[in-house]
Amino acid sequence: MAEKLWGSRFTGSLGLLAQKFTYSISYDAKLAPYDCISGIAHARMLGKVGIIASKDASAIIKGLEKLLADIEEGRYQPDLTAEDIHSDIQTKLKKLIGAPADRLHTARSRNDQVVTAVRLYCLNHLENIMARLDVLQIAMIRFADKNTDVIIPAYTHLQSAQVVLLAHHVLAYVEMFERDKERFSDAAKRVSLNTLGACALSGTTLPTDRQQVTKELELLATSANSMDSVADRDFLIEILSDIAITGMHLTRLCEDLILWVTSEFNFISLDDAFCTGSSIMPHKKNPDVLELIRGTASRFPGRLMELLVLMKGLPLTYNRDMQMDKPALFDAVETLEDMLPLMAELFGGITVKRDVLKQRINAESFFSVDILDYLVKKGASYRQAHDTVGLMVKECLDKGASLRDLSREQLRIFSPLLDVDVKDLLDADVSVRGKKSFGSTNPKMVRKQIDIWKKRLA
Repeated sequence: MAEKLWGSRFTGSLGLLAQKFTYSISYDAKLAPYDCISGIAHARMLGKVGIIASKDASAIIKGLEKLLADIEEGRYQPDLTAEDIHSDIQTKLKKLIGAPADRLHTARSRNDQVVTAVRLYCLNHLENIMARLDVLQIAMIRFADKNTDVIIPAYTHLQSAQVVLLAHHVLAYVEMFERDKERFSDAAKRVSLNTLGACALSGTTLPTDRQQVTKELELLATSANSMDSVADRDFLIEILSDIAITGMHLTRLCEDLILWVTSEFNFISLDDAFCTGSSIMPHKKNPDVLELIRGTASRFPGRLMELLVLMKGLPLTYNRDMQMDKPALFDAVETLEDMLPLMAELFGGITVKRDVLKQRINAESFFSVDILDYLVKKGASYRQAHDTVGLMVKECLDKGASLRDLSREQLRIFSPLLDVDVKDLLDADVSVRGKKSFGSTNPKMVRKQIDIWKKRLA
Protein backbone atom coordinates (compact mmCIF):
# COMPACT_ATOMS: atom_id res chain seq x y z
CA MET A 1 0.00 0.00 0.00
CA ALA A 2 1.38 3.41 -1.01
CA GLU A 3 2.43 5.81 1.76
CA LYS A 4 0.09 8.75 2.53
CA LEU A 5 1.43 12.29 2.55
CA TRP A 6 -0.81 12.97 5.55
CA GLY A 7 -0.52 9.63 7.35
CA SER A 8 1.47 10.70 10.44
CA ARG A 9 -1.64 12.20 12.07
CA PHE A 10 -3.53 8.89 12.02
CA THR A 11 -3.16 5.60 13.90
CA GLY A 12 -5.65 3.69 11.76
CA SER A 13 -5.86 3.30 8.00
CA LEU A 14 -8.52 4.38 5.56
CA GLY A 15 -11.12 1.69 4.90
CA LEU A 16 -11.09 -0.14 1.59
CA LEU A 17 -14.46 1.25 0.51
CA ALA A 18 -13.38 4.75 1.49
CA GLN A 19 -10.15 4.29 -0.47
CA LYS A 20 -12.06 3.22 -3.55
CA PHE A 21 -14.39 6.17 -3.20
CA THR A 22 -11.83 8.89 -2.45
CA TYR A 23 -8.75 7.94 -4.48
CA SER A 24 -8.35 9.91 -7.70
CA ILE A 25 -5.29 8.33 -9.32
CA SER A 26 -7.48 6.46 -11.82
CA TYR A 27 -8.14 9.75 -13.59
CA ASP A 28 -5.70 12.37 -12.29
CA ALA A 29 -2.72 10.41 -13.64
CA LYS A 30 -3.15 12.71 -16.65
CA LEU A 31 -1.58 15.43 -14.51
CA ALA A 32 1.71 13.54 -14.05
CA PRO A 33 3.87 15.54 -16.49
CA TYR A 34 2.54 18.84 -15.20
CA ASP A 35 3.19 17.84 -11.59
CA CYS A 36 6.81 17.10 -12.53
CA ILE A 37 7.21 20.37 -14.42
CA SER A 38 5.85 22.46 -11.56
CA GLY A 39 7.90 20.42 -9.07
CA ILE A 40 11.10 21.18 -10.98
CA ALA A 41 10.35 24.91 -10.92
CA HIS A 42 9.53 24.76 -7.21
CA ALA A 43 12.70 22.83 -6.31
CA ARG A 44 14.88 25.20 -8.31
CA MET A 45 13.37 28.15 -6.44
CA LEU A 46 13.83 26.47 -3.04
CA GLY A 47 17.48 25.86 -3.82
CA LYS A 48 18.12 29.33 -5.21
CA VAL A 49 16.73 31.19 -2.18
CA GLY A 50 18.43 28.81 0.25
CA ILE A 51 15.38 27.20 1.80
CA ILE A 52 16.89 23.81 0.94
CA ALA A 53 20.49 22.94 0.11
CA SER A 54 21.47 23.38 -3.52
CA LYS A 55 22.63 19.75 -3.70
CA ASP A 56 19.19 18.59 -2.54
CA ALA A 57 17.49 20.86 -5.05
CA SER A 58 19.75 19.49 -7.79
CA ALA A 59 18.94 15.90 -6.83
CA ILE A 60 15.20 16.64 -6.82
CA ILE A 61 15.37 18.34 -10.22
CA LYS A 62 17.32 15.45 -11.77
CA GLY A 63 14.93 12.92 -10.28
CA LEU A 64 11.85 14.77 -11.54
CA GLU A 65 13.43 15.17 -14.98
CA LYS A 66 13.96 11.39 -15.06
CA LEU A 67 10.32 10.77 -14.09
CA LEU A 68 9.15 13.33 -16.68
CA ALA A 69 11.16 11.55 -19.39
CA ASP A 70 9.61 8.24 -18.32
CA ILE A 71 6.14 9.78 -18.57
CA GLU A 72 6.76 11.29 -21.98
CA GLU A 73 8.24 8.07 -23.35
CA GLY A 74 5.48 5.83 -21.95
CA ARG A 75 7.58 4.04 -19.31
CA TYR A 76 5.86 5.53 -16.26
CA GLN A 77 3.38 3.19 -14.57
CA PRO A 78 1.23 4.80 -11.86
CA ASP A 79 0.75 2.80 -8.68
CA LEU A 80 -3.03 2.47 -8.45
CA THR A 81 -2.79 1.95 -4.67
CA ALA A 82 -1.54 5.54 -4.38
CA GLU A 83 -4.11 8.13 -3.34
CA ASP A 84 -3.41 10.41 -6.28
CA ILE A 85 -0.76 11.04 -8.91
CA HIS A 86 0.94 13.65 -6.74
CA SER A 87 1.50 11.10 -3.97
CA ASP A 88 2.68 8.55 -6.52
CA ILE A 89 5.27 10.91 -7.99
CA GLN A 90 6.51 11.79 -4.50
CA THR A 91 6.89 8.08 -3.66
CA LYS A 92 8.68 7.28 -6.92
CA LEU A 93 10.95 10.28 -6.50
CA LYS A 94 12.02 9.09 -3.04
CA LYS A 95 12.79 5.62 -4.39
CA LEU A 96 14.87 7.27 -7.09
CA ILE A 97 16.88 9.84 -5.09
CA GLY A 98 16.32 8.98 -1.43
CA ALA A 99 16.05 11.50 1.42
CA PRO A 100 16.27 14.74 -0.62
CA ALA A 101 12.82 13.93 -2.05
CA ASP A 102 11.32 14.68 1.37
CA ARG A 103 12.31 18.34 0.95
CA LEU A 104 10.31 18.89 -2.27
CA HIS A 105 7.06 19.51 -0.44
CA THR A 106 8.59 22.41 1.50
CA ALA A 107 6.53 25.63 1.13
CA ARG A 108 3.77 24.00 -0.84
CA SER A 109 0.57 22.05 -0.18
CA ARG A 110 -1.32 19.62 -2.31
CA ASN A 111 -3.91 22.40 -2.61
CA ASP A 112 -1.67 24.74 -4.58
CA GLN A 113 0.26 21.84 -6.13
CA VAL A 114 -2.87 20.32 -7.69
CA VAL A 115 -4.35 23.54 -9.04
CA THR A 116 -0.99 24.49 -10.58
CA ALA A 117 -0.79 21.14 -12.40
CA VAL A 118 -4.39 21.58 -13.59
CA ARG A 119 -3.60 25.06 -14.93
CA LEU A 120 -0.58 23.73 -16.84
CA TYR A 121 -2.72 20.90 -18.24
CA CYS A 122 -5.32 23.43 -19.38
CA LEU A 123 -2.78 25.70 -21.07
CA ASN A 124 -1.35 22.78 -23.03
CA HIS A 125 -4.75 21.53 -24.14
CA LEU A 126 -6.06 25.00 -24.97
CA GLU A 127 -3.18 25.27 -27.44
CA ASN A 128 -4.17 21.89 -28.87
CA ILE A 129 -7.81 22.90 -29.25
CA MET A 130 -6.99 26.19 -30.95
CA ALA A 131 -4.57 24.45 -33.33
CA ARG A 132 -7.24 21.88 -34.22
CA LEU A 133 -9.79 24.61 -34.80
CA ASP A 134 -7.26 26.10 -37.23
CA VAL A 135 -7.07 22.78 -39.09
CA LEU A 136 -10.87 22.56 -39.29
CA GLN A 137 -11.11 26.12 -40.60
CA ILE A 138 -8.45 25.41 -43.23
CA ALA A 139 -10.39 22.34 -44.41
CA MET A 140 -13.56 24.42 -44.66
CA ILE A 141 -11.83 27.22 -46.54
CA ARG A 142 -10.44 24.70 -49.04
CA PHE A 143 -13.94 23.32 -49.52
CA ALA A 144 -15.36 26.82 -49.99
CA ASP A 145 -12.59 27.71 -52.44
CA LYS A 146 -13.43 24.68 -54.62
CA ASN A 147 -17.11 25.57 -54.70
CA THR A 148 -17.22 29.35 -55.12
CA ASP A 149 -19.58 29.05 -58.11
CA VAL A 150 -22.13 26.83 -56.36
CA ILE A 151 -25.40 28.46 -55.31
CA ILE A 152 -27.69 26.82 -52.76
CA PRO A 153 -31.04 27.56 -51.15
CA ALA A 154 -30.79 29.24 -47.76
CA TYR A 155 -33.39 28.88 -45.04
CA THR A 156 -35.12 30.61 -42.18
CA HIS A 157 -37.44 28.51 -40.01
CA LEU A 158 -36.16 25.67 -42.22
CA GLN A 159 -38.33 27.14 -44.99
CA SER A 160 -36.82 28.15 -48.33
CA ALA A 161 -35.85 31.80 -48.10
CA GLN A 162 -33.23 33.12 -50.55
CA VAL A 163 -30.24 31.85 -52.48
CA VAL A 164 -26.62 32.19 -51.35
CA LEU A 165 -23.24 30.89 -52.37
CA LEU A 166 -22.36 27.56 -50.76
CA ALA A 167 -19.01 29.14 -49.89
CA HIS A 168 -20.82 31.93 -48.07
CA HIS A 169 -22.72 29.39 -45.99
CA VAL A 170 -19.49 27.57 -45.06
CA LEU A 171 -17.75 30.85 -44.18
CA ALA A 172 -20.45 31.48 -41.58
CA TYR A 173 -19.12 28.49 -39.63
CA VAL A 174 -15.53 29.63 -40.14
CA GLU A 175 -16.54 32.86 -38.38
CA MET A 176 -18.12 30.89 -35.53
CA PHE A 177 -15.01 28.81 -34.99
CA GLU A 178 -12.87 31.95 -35.06
CA ARG A 179 -14.91 33.36 -32.18
CA ASP A 180 -14.39 30.06 -30.38
CA LYS A 181 -10.62 30.42 -30.79
CA GLU A 182 -10.81 33.97 -29.46
CA ARG A 183 -12.69 32.76 -26.38
CA PHE A 184 -10.14 30.00 -25.73
CA SER A 185 -7.28 32.46 -26.24
CA ASP A 186 -8.86 34.92 -23.85
CA ALA A 187 -9.48 32.18 -21.27
CA ALA A 188 -5.81 31.17 -21.50
CA LYS A 189 -4.82 34.60 -20.14
CA ARG A 190 -6.71 33.86 -16.92
CA VAL A 191 -5.47 30.28 -16.78
CA SER A 192 -1.85 31.43 -17.07
CA LEU A 193 -1.55 32.26 -13.37
CA ASN A 194 1.03 30.83 -10.98
CA THR A 195 -0.76 29.59 -7.85
CA LEU A 196 2.19 27.56 -6.56
CA GLY A 197 3.39 28.93 -3.22
CA ALA A 198 -0.06 29.77 -1.90
CA CYS A 199 0.33 26.56 0.13
CA ALA A 200 -2.75 25.30 1.95
CA LEU A 201 -4.47 28.71 1.94
CA SER A 202 -2.47 31.36 3.83
CA GLY A 203 0.99 31.31 2.26
CA THR A 204 4.19 30.44 4.13
CA THR A 205 6.62 31.97 6.64
CA LEU A 206 9.51 30.74 4.49
CA PRO A 207 11.25 33.29 2.19
CA THR A 208 10.01 31.92 -1.14
CA ASP A 209 10.34 33.68 -4.50
CA ARG A 210 7.06 33.01 -6.29
CA GLN A 211 7.95 35.35 -9.13
CA GLN A 212 10.87 33.11 -10.06
CA VAL A 213 8.52 30.13 -10.31
CA THR A 214 6.12 32.18 -12.45
CA LYS A 215 8.95 33.07 -14.80
CA GLU A 216 10.26 29.52 -15.04
CA LEU A 217 6.80 28.10 -15.76
CA GLU A 218 6.37 30.84 -18.41
CA LEU A 219 3.11 32.02 -16.87
CA LEU A 220 1.72 35.52 -17.27
CA ALA A 221 1.23 36.45 -13.62
CA THR A 222 1.46 35.34 -9.99
CA SER A 223 -1.74 34.93 -8.00
CA ALA A 224 -2.23 37.81 -5.55
CA ASN A 225 -4.45 36.16 -2.94
CA SER A 226 -3.45 32.83 -1.42
CA MET A 227 -7.03 31.92 -0.47
CA ASP A 228 -8.40 32.59 -3.94
CA SER A 229 -5.44 30.71 -5.40
CA VAL A 230 -6.51 27.37 -3.96
CA ALA A 231 -10.27 27.98 -4.01
CA ASP A 232 -10.70 29.27 -7.56
CA ARG A 233 -12.11 27.03 -10.26
CA ASP A 234 -13.56 29.84 -12.37
CA PHE A 235 -10.96 29.15 -15.04
CA LEU A 236 -12.28 25.60 -15.45
CA ILE A 237 -15.86 26.79 -15.64
CA GLU A 238 -14.83 29.32 -18.28
CA ILE A 239 -13.07 26.66 -20.34
CA LEU A 240 -16.06 24.31 -20.14
CA SER A 241 -18.34 27.18 -21.14
CA ASP A 242 -16.14 27.84 -24.18
CA ILE A 243 -16.16 24.12 -25.03
CA ALA A 244 -19.94 24.01 -24.71
CA ILE A 245 -20.25 26.90 -27.18
CA THR A 246 -17.82 25.26 -29.62
CA GLY A 247 -19.74 22.01 -29.30
CA MET A 248 -22.97 23.83 -30.06
CA HIS A 249 -21.39 25.23 -33.23
CA LEU A 250 -20.27 21.74 -34.23
CA THR A 251 -23.80 20.40 -33.76
CA ARG A 252 -25.27 23.12 -35.96
CA LEU A 253 -22.75 22.30 -38.68
CA CYS A 254 -23.48 18.59 -38.30
CA GLU A 255 -27.21 19.22 -38.58
CA ASP A 256 -26.80 21.21 -41.81
CA LEU A 257 -24.70 18.43 -43.33
CA ILE A 258 -27.09 15.73 -42.10
CA LEU A 259 -29.99 17.54 -43.74
CA TRP A 260 -28.02 18.04 -46.95
CA VAL A 261 -27.30 14.31 -47.35
CA THR A 262 -30.95 13.28 -47.01
CA SER A 263 -32.80 12.22 -50.14
CA GLU A 264 -35.17 15.13 -49.54
CA PHE A 265 -32.37 17.71 -49.77
CA ASN A 266 -29.75 15.68 -51.68
CA PHE A 267 -27.28 18.59 -51.88
CA ILE A 268 -24.14 16.59 -51.05
CA SER A 269 -22.79 13.10 -50.45
CA LEU A 270 -20.25 12.01 -47.83
CA ASP A 271 -17.27 9.74 -48.28
CA ASP A 272 -18.03 6.16 -47.24
CA ALA A 273 -15.32 6.47 -44.58
CA PHE A 274 -17.73 8.55 -42.47
CA CYS A 275 -20.92 6.55 -42.97
CA THR A 276 -22.38 3.20 -41.98
CA GLY A 277 -25.21 1.03 -43.28
CA SER A 278 -28.34 -0.56 -41.91
CA SER A 279 -28.61 -4.10 -40.57
CA ILE A 280 -31.98 -4.54 -42.29
CA MET A 281 -32.15 -1.98 -45.13
CA PRO A 282 -29.38 -2.63 -47.69
CA HIS A 283 -29.84 0.71 -49.46
CA LYS A 284 -29.07 2.88 -46.43
CA LYS A 285 -26.01 5.11 -46.11
CA ASN A 286 -26.21 6.75 -42.71
CA PRO A 287 -24.14 9.80 -41.63
CA ASP A 288 -23.27 8.17 -38.30
CA VAL A 289 -20.08 10.16 -37.64
CA LEU A 290 -21.99 13.43 -37.92
CA GLU A 291 -24.79 12.10 -35.74
CA LEU A 292 -22.35 10.93 -33.08
CA ILE A 293 -20.55 14.27 -33.03
CA ARG A 294 -23.94 15.96 -32.69
CA GLY A 295 -24.93 13.57 -29.91
CA THR A 296 -21.63 13.49 -28.04
CA ALA A 297 -21.49 17.29 -27.89
CA SER A 298 -24.53 17.14 -25.62
CA ARG A 299 -22.11 16.15 -22.84
CA PHE A 300 -20.44 19.56 -22.91
CA PRO A 301 -23.24 21.69 -21.41
CA GLY A 302 -23.80 18.84 -18.95
CA ARG A 303 -20.17 18.97 -17.84
CA LEU A 304 -20.40 22.76 -17.51
CA MET A 305 -23.47 22.45 -15.30
CA GLU A 306 -21.67 19.77 -13.29
CA LEU A 307 -18.89 22.20 -12.36
CA LEU A 308 -21.24 25.10 -11.69
CA VAL A 309 -23.27 22.95 -9.30
CA LEU A 310 -20.09 21.47 -7.79
CA MET A 311 -18.76 24.92 -6.88
CA LYS A 312 -22.08 26.44 -5.86
CA GLY A 313 -22.11 27.33 -2.17
CA LEU A 314 -18.63 25.98 -1.34
CA PRO A 315 -17.07 27.97 1.53
CA LEU A 316 -13.51 29.21 1.19
CA THR A 317 -11.09 27.69 0.67
CA TYR A 318 -10.37 24.16 -0.57
CA ASN A 319 -12.97 21.42 -0.15
CA ARG A 320 -12.61 17.80 -1.23
CA ASP A 321 -15.62 18.28 -3.52
CA MET A 322 -13.20 20.09 -5.84
CA GLN A 323 -11.39 16.83 -6.59
CA MET A 324 -14.36 16.08 -8.85
CA ASP A 325 -13.58 18.95 -11.20
CA LYS A 326 -11.12 16.77 -13.12
CA PRO A 327 -13.39 14.10 -14.66
CA ALA A 328 -15.58 16.84 -16.12
CA LEU A 329 -12.58 18.81 -17.39
CA PHE A 330 -10.68 15.87 -18.88
CA ASP A 331 -13.76 14.45 -20.58
CA ALA A 332 -14.81 17.73 -22.21
CA VAL A 333 -11.33 18.82 -23.28
CA GLU A 334 -10.23 15.51 -24.76
CA THR A 335 -13.56 14.74 -26.40
CA LEU A 336 -13.46 18.07 -28.22
CA GLU A 337 -9.86 17.38 -29.25
CA ASP A 338 -11.02 14.12 -30.83
CA MET A 339 -13.97 15.72 -32.64
CA LEU A 340 -12.19 18.58 -34.37
CA PRO A 341 -9.72 16.66 -36.58
CA LEU A 342 -12.49 14.18 -37.42
CA MET A 343 -14.70 17.00 -38.69
CA ALA A 344 -11.79 18.47 -40.65
CA GLU A 345 -11.13 15.11 -42.32
CA LEU A 346 -14.82 14.68 -43.08
CA PHE A 347 -14.92 17.99 -44.95
CA GLY A 348 -12.30 16.71 -47.35
CA GLY A 349 -14.65 13.90 -48.41
CA ILE A 350 -17.77 15.92 -49.27
CA THR A 351 -19.01 15.79 -52.86
CA VAL A 352 -21.34 18.58 -53.95
CA LYS A 353 -24.23 17.56 -56.22
CA ARG A 354 -24.07 20.54 -58.54
CA ASP A 355 -26.71 19.34 -61.02
CA VAL A 356 -29.23 18.77 -58.24
CA LEU A 357 -28.58 22.19 -56.77
CA LYS A 358 -29.06 23.90 -60.12
CA GLN A 359 -32.59 22.50 -60.22
CA ARG A 360 -33.28 23.58 -56.64
CA ILE A 361 -32.55 27.28 -57.05
CA ASN A 362 -35.02 28.15 -59.81
CA ALA A 363 -38.14 28.67 -57.70
CA GLU A 364 -39.38 32.24 -58.15
CA SER A 365 -40.09 32.58 -54.42
CA PHE A 366 -36.33 32.80 -53.79
CA PHE A 367 -36.28 36.17 -55.54
CA SER A 368 -39.16 37.95 -53.78
CA VAL A 369 -36.80 40.21 -51.82
CA ASP A 370 -34.95 41.11 -55.03
CA ILE A 371 -38.27 42.22 -56.57
CA LEU A 372 -39.05 44.17 -53.40
CA ASP A 373 -35.70 45.99 -53.68
CA TYR A 374 -36.46 46.65 -57.37
CA LEU A 375 -39.64 48.50 -56.37
CA VAL A 376 -37.88 50.44 -53.62
CA LYS A 377 -35.26 51.59 -56.14
CA LYS A 378 -38.13 52.86 -58.33
CA GLY A 379 -39.53 54.99 -55.52
CA ALA A 380 -41.95 52.73 -53.63
CA SER A 381 -41.82 52.76 -49.86
CA TYR A 382 -40.66 49.57 -48.22
CA ARG A 383 -44.18 48.86 -46.95
CA GLN A 384 -45.73 49.46 -50.37
CA ALA A 385 -43.16 47.21 -52.02
CA HIS A 386 -43.67 44.48 -49.41
CA ASP A 387 -47.45 44.56 -49.90
CA THR A 388 -47.08 44.46 -53.69
CA VAL A 389 -44.77 41.45 -53.67
CA GLY A 390 -46.97 39.73 -51.09
CA LEU A 391 -49.95 40.15 -53.39
CA MET A 392 -47.97 38.80 -56.35
CA VAL A 393 -46.99 35.74 -54.32
CA LYS A 394 -50.58 35.18 -53.27
CA GLU A 395 -52.05 35.60 -56.75
CA CYS A 396 -49.35 33.98 -58.85
CA LEU A 397 -46.92 31.75 -57.01
CA ASP A 398 -49.47 30.19 -54.69
CA LYS A 399 -51.70 29.39 -57.68
CA GLY A 400 -48.96 27.81 -59.72
CA ALA A 401 -48.61 30.71 -62.16
CA SER A 402 -45.21 31.99 -63.19
CA LEU A 403 -44.05 35.58 -63.04
CA ARG A 404 -41.88 34.79 -66.04
CA ASP A 405 -45.04 34.33 -68.14
CA LEU A 406 -46.70 37.62 -67.16
CA SER A 407 -46.94 40.42 -69.71
CA ARG A 408 -46.11 44.05 -68.96
CA GLU A 409 -49.81 44.81 -68.59
CA GLN A 410 -50.33 41.90 -66.21
CA LEU A 411 -47.35 42.96 -64.09
CA ARG A 412 -48.71 46.49 -63.82
CA ILE A 413 -51.92 45.19 -62.28
CA PHE A 414 -49.82 44.69 -59.16
CA SER A 415 -47.87 47.97 -59.42
CA PRO A 416 -47.37 50.67 -62.09
CA LEU A 417 -43.66 50.54 -61.18
CA LEU A 418 -43.26 47.00 -62.50
CA ASP A 419 -41.92 46.35 -65.98
CA VAL A 420 -40.74 43.31 -67.90
CA ASP A 421 -37.14 43.90 -66.81
CA VAL A 422 -38.17 42.63 -63.35
CA LYS A 423 -38.06 39.15 -64.87
CA ASP A 424 -34.28 39.48 -65.14
CA LEU A 425 -34.19 39.20 -61.36
CA LEU A 426 -35.62 35.68 -61.44
CA ASP A 427 -32.17 34.15 -61.70
CA ALA A 428 -29.93 32.81 -58.92
CA ASP A 429 -26.70 34.20 -60.41
CA VAL A 430 -28.27 37.64 -60.78
CA SER A 431 -29.55 37.43 -57.21
CA VAL A 432 -26.19 36.73 -55.57
CA ARG A 433 -24.30 39.16 -57.81
CA GLY A 434 -26.80 41.88 -57.04
CA LYS A 435 -26.04 41.92 -53.31
CA LYS A 436 -24.03 45.02 -52.43
CA SER A 437 -23.88 45.24 -48.64
CA PHE A 438 -20.60 44.39 -46.93
CA GLY A 439 -20.57 40.81 -45.68
CA SER A 440 -23.21 39.67 -48.17
CA THR A 441 -23.19 36.67 -50.50
CA ASN A 442 -21.90 38.69 -53.47
CA PRO A 443 -19.32 36.47 -55.23
CA LYS A 444 -16.62 39.16 -55.25
CA MET A 445 -17.04 39.73 -51.53
CA VAL A 446 -17.03 36.01 -50.79
CA ARG A 447 -13.90 35.61 -52.92
CA LYS A 448 -12.24 38.38 -50.94
CA GLN A 449 -13.22 36.76 -47.63
CA ILE A 450 -11.78 33.42 -48.73
CA ASP A 451 -8.50 35.10 -49.64
CA ILE A 452 -8.42 36.91 -46.28
CA TRP A 453 -9.00 33.66 -44.41
CA LYS A 454 -6.29 31.91 -46.40
CA LYS A 455 -3.79 34.54 -45.27
CA ARG A 456 -4.99 34.49 -41.67
CA LEU A 457 -4.76 30.71 -41.42
CA ALA A 458 -1.56 30.28 -43.41
